[in-house]
Amino acid sequence: MYKKGILLKVTLIVLTSYFLILSLVEAQNFLAPLLTAFIMALIILPFVQKLEKKLSRSFAALIGTIVLFIFSLGIVLLISLQVQNFVKDWPQIKEKMEPKIEQLKSYATQNTFLSEDDFKSGKQDESVLNSSLESNKTAGYLSSITAFIGNYLLCFIYIYFLLCYRRKFKRFLIRIFPDEKEDQVRVILQKSISVAPQYMIGKLILMGILAVLYAIGLGISGIDNFILISLLASLLTLIPYIGNIIGILIAIALGYVTSGEISVLIGIIATFSIAQFVESYILEPYVVGDRVDLHPFVVILVVVIGNMLWGVIGMVIAIPLMAIISVVFLHITLLRPYGILLSNNKFDENES
Repeated sequence: MYKKGILLKVTLIVLTSYFLILSLVEAQNFLAPLLTAFIMALIILPFVQKLEKKLSRSFAALIGTIVLFIFSLGIVLLISLQVQNFVKDWPQIKEKMEPKIEQLKSYATQNTFLSEDDFKSGKQDESVLNSSLESNKTAGYLSSITAFIGNYLLCFIYIYFLLCYRRKFKRFLIRIFPDEKEDQVRVILQKSISVAPQYMIGKLILMGILAVLYAIGLGISGIDNFILISLLASLLTLIPYIGNIIGILIAIALGYVTSGEISVLIGIIATFSIAQFVESYILEPYVVGDRVDLHPFVVILVVVIGNMLWGVIGMVIAIPLMAIISVVFLHITLLRPYGILLSNNKFDENES
């Protein structure tokens, strides 16, 4: 009977996890903007609380939402301008890349099992695929742009209402628990509310400093689109571990491959090496610090799972959301073992 009980529990856990994951994937269009707005509302909350000392709550929430909107719009416009310049320079970049691609093909045919016929057939297949998909490109592009703009604006509508009616939500959470648990619920809410904005604000400061470091190093190295690469590389640091690897690969692809100069490659490697040293030993401890109490293995897992569920936005919001979950687990006796499992802190093995 004991073994049957364990088997039943494991089966229920597996089935529940499976259907939960399916539900999260299906609800992406609803949950992703809402949870993103929740994290962004927590970031701007301290600023809104200061405004509420002089203004009404609704007006302070409106100003905080507008500030976030202008800040995000500025980032989007800056990246768009850099992308526009990159697209304008693409014919020259492509012309510089073609000899390098031919060299790679030559090396591959001489040192691997691939032949020139394989590349020709692959190119023919690609042209057929491109011709068959050409008619759907415009419609798909317009659909993606429309969906992005809709979710983008909806996110700020959510932010306003979350800021404006946050006390109503707080009272609701307190009242659904017994009166004797009120103090414990208030502590959990306070710590949960503080952990996500502290992490994200620290990350934003870190990204700004890294963007300047990348721009200086890549500019000195002689890369044409160094501002675009610097912005992309700094934004990718929102994705722990994986983002830094993608950033340097983008820099090599857009910098060294287009120029082919060894000095550019050395400059890219030196820039990212110095920036990673500064990030790991100076910026990360003092700017971000231990604001998120998650084990590195858990961080990697939640980033991978976030990518599987919701793509890039899932990777970005996975860490602050998991940090909030970890705080809740650590302050509930029944769930504390799970909080200890997620945490990076060492706990007394003999503690109750």
